[in-house]
Amino acid sequence: MTPVASLVEPSADHSVHDAVERLAVEFSDRLRPQLIVRVVRDCRRDLGGSPVGAMPELVERLARHRLQESIVG
Repeated sequence: MTPVASLVEPSADHSVHDAVERLAVEFSDRLRPQLIVRVVRDCRRDLGGSPVGAMPELVERLARHRLQESIVG
């Protein structure tokens, strides 16, 4: 478990935890860990009506997009 992933509540679903772990590796040199966790959680909430099976991929893609925007924008 990455240090950033340890910020995710244990009760959070796997789509959040797994996305935080992968995105932390990608963005932790440019963004605060708390921001990565918050963006992933917000994405999970925003995608709440999506099919459960697609959730991990959708959460990670949307979070990556939003994190990239926060760097550029």
